[in-house]
Amino acid sequence: MDSRSKKYLVFFICFLFSVCLQAQDSIDPVAGLKPPKNRELFHDYVDRQQKELLKSDGKADNEFRPSADDQINYFLTRAVTKQVDWIQYRIEKDSALNDQMKKKYLRGLENVLKYYGANWRRGEVTVTELPAILDAYEKAMRRDIDGKPFDDIINQLSYSSGMAVMSLNNQTFEKNPGYKTAQHILVRKYCTLYPDKVFLKLRDNTDVPFFDSLVKVAAYRSPSQLYDFAAASNKLAYSIRRIDDPLIKAVSQMATSNSGRWYFPFLDNIVKGKMTIGEIDEVKDDSVKYFRLLVKTHLEYVDRAINKDTAFGYQALEKQIEKKAREVFVATINALHEIDDPKVRFRIIQPLTAEELYYVAVTTDGEIYTSSFVKGVYPLMMSKAPGQHGDSLLMNLRFDKYRKFIKMAAGYNTLSNFFSSFADKSNSKKLMQAFVGRLEQGSLEDGVDVADSYASIYETIPPLAAEMLNNVQANYQRNVKANDKKGIVIYNLLNKLFLSADTNNHIDLSKEFGIPPVYNVPFNALAQNGNGPVIMQVFFYGDKDGQGIFKGFQNMFDSKNWKITNAPYWINITSVKGKPVSIYANKPLPEETGEDEKAQQALDSFLLKNNLHPTVVIHRGHSYYAPYTIDQIQPSAKIVFMGSCGGYHLIHDILQNAPDAHIIASKQIGKTAINRPFFAQLMEDVRQGRDIDWIPFWQELNKKVNVEGFEDYIPPYKNLGAIFIKAYTKQMGEE
Repeated sequence: MDSRSKKYLVFFICFLFSVCLQAQDSIDPVAGLKPPKNRELFHDYVDRQQKELLKSDGKADNEFRPSADDQINYFLTRAVTKQVDWIQYRIEKDSALNDQMKKKYLRGLENVLKYYGANWRRGEVTVTELPAILDAYEKAMRRDIDGKPFDDIINQLSYSSGMAVMSLNNQTFEKNPGYKTAQHILVRKYCTLYPDKVFLKLRDNTDVPFFDSLVKVAAYRSPSQLYDFAAASNKLAYSIRRIDDPLIKAVSQMATSNSGRWYFPFLDNIVKGKMTIGEIDEVKDDSVKYFRLLVKTHLEYVDRAINKDTAFGYQALEKQIEKKAREVFVATINALHEIDDPKVRFRIIQPLTAEELYYVAVTTDGEIYTSSFVKGVYPLMMSKAPGQHGDSLLMNLRFDKYRKFIKMAAGYNTLSNFFSSFADKSNSKKLMQAFVGRLEQGSLEDGVDVADSYASIYETIPPLAAEMLNNVQANYQRNVKANDKKGIVIYNLLNKLFLSADTNNHIDLSKEFGIPPVYNVPFNALAQNGNGPVIMQVFFYGDKDGQGIFKGFQNMFDSKNWKITNAPYWINITSVKGKPVSIYANKPLPEETGEDEKAQQALDSFLLKNNLHPTVVIHRGHSYYAPYTIDQIQPSAKIVFMGSCGGYHLIHDILQNAPDAHIIASKQIGKTAINRPFFAQLMEDVRQGRDIDWIPFWQELNKKVNVEGFEDYIPPYKNLGAIFIKAYTKQMGEE
């Protein structure tokens, strides 16, 4: 039903109630109502809830206007006032009811209004259903008076309306012969409305007559949830485990086994009899053999997914592959990054096949070190690929996760080598067409991978970058013709991102998408209020390394251009020539006594008190100190340099505090031999009042730094994925 139909249905329902009330408009039911003293208070309770509802729309008057529709507001106001008043009147004047019964139903009416009032703003009760709720309450009351069940009345309501009638009225209707059935009906309605919360709801409702049916539906929808709830030691778990169903029995057996998590990724094959627990037991204690079985099964599942047949436990299998790739293989070769002998460093991955090495790579994007990929996983994978042809390998892999791999190969500068290995050279062009094609049909991550890959391709393979741009523009036109909003947004965004890589195009991404520029930071964006001094903040920590780095940091500033002023907890370095620049760095006082933390807090307070908002933030410390720096970053930050190991993985956290920041960080080891030249170049550019254009900036820095590991430092313009997500969210109105 479309929104217009729903609106007219609501209007029609309200109209019917209005007709009933109009016939009684000549009578004010409560004006002459004089209940005895012992029931006055109960009527007052109802009256109080009426008043609370009338002002719950934000205005204390005699109208209830929760919607933008005047007609609906009119009918809702009448429901709160007239309809409720008449229910009070009929309860009070019913000679068949004794005093206790009248009190009970008045209290029930009060609770209906209280529940509705507490939940309509939160969307847990549909605001327009109040007339139907009140009508249902009175009908249920009449059935209860006659000793007849009222569950069919609840069955006709939506879940939220049924809850309004029932949830706070357990004492009102608990002796009714239909009470238990009505409760069960609400459980069923809840599970239909919230299918991902079935097990949570059933935890306290194992007695519903349709328990087995609900569990089966929920189990086949989410076997992983079934596993979690079946593993418990409670009534729900026991009830689940007694159900006679092959999937539920298999999962229950795993959930109660100490090795259940090892078996669960193979659930579908086990249920179908293609694999046994014993076969998994034979390999689960051997990391290579177990990983091999995971990959083999995954490729079988990929084949089935291509034919629209999704295996149970598919996501659990993917997560297990990622977990083992990260914890067993990548963690090992990353940790041995200082070992020069590849036979030693990469010994653990030697037994893996090309397909298995591929999954080691694509499932650890962002965690695998550059040297681990470039010197280990990639060359070994290519040496074991069928005929050493990349296209043959992708065919064996059914092109699974190929966008992720292309993005990684571009970032690690191995894409040209990969394409040159193709047996059929035309396949590279077809692959790149597919790479940027049909993004509107996939997940947002596919678009992120395309965005992330472009900066590297633009720098290293310009002709391929030109093809990508053409393909993006063609896909944009295709989506415009199809009037596909998601596709239009994705491809328009990618087109502008790609074009902005060439500064000659003068693409203003801030103007286009309301996001900061990607490839540069204008000087006036760094200066206070556009023309004041540039404020920088540098974080140091009081361990031995931090104290040594601090001394070297001070020595970077020559007296011809800079002046250093000491304060008890920090130093202030100001420019004496060029543009006004003021650098504040806390002193790395002893960490053992928390003095370094005190120094940072003192500096933070000084900056805030004096309305000084750093636009450049530098972190100089080990990775375990990074979260403390991030917590102190002000939203004003436009450039954030993380000089610690693995800072690249903290980009999302930094953007939470400084959404417009350009972030420079390393995927691997932070090195002083790289950090210091970067900082010196940045300081000089800022002192000279230059805009920070990242591509030429990075090219110049590359000439100065002759240190292994520089390739692991990711410049801001290569973080296009983060920019893509932010802009996409704004364009789709999801913020």
